[in-house]
Amino acid sequence: MNKAELINAIAAEAGLTKVDAKKALEAVVKSVSDALVAGDKVSLVGFGTFSVAQRASRPGINPATKKAITIAAKKVAKFKAGAELSAAVN
Repeated sequence: MNKAELINAIAAEAGLTKVDAKKALEAVVKSVSDALVAGDKVSLVGFGTFSVAQRASRPGINPATKKAITIAAKKVAKFKAGAELSAAVN
């Protein structure tokens, strides 16, 4: 499902126009992104938890030259599915 299909599904499920569904989706995505940038965790009970994790620097290999390189440390976004979502998928 891509963004346009998700907007259509939200509009149909919530009885909204596609314009309102798009605004709602963009507001949710922005709110989650802003919270993660601020270092907060976003928990949606039954759905899952979005969080930020720190990855340490680690050794790697440049596939083009086969030389050893160091992959820099960075922060990454993580998602852990909630119990209800996990049960629905299984």
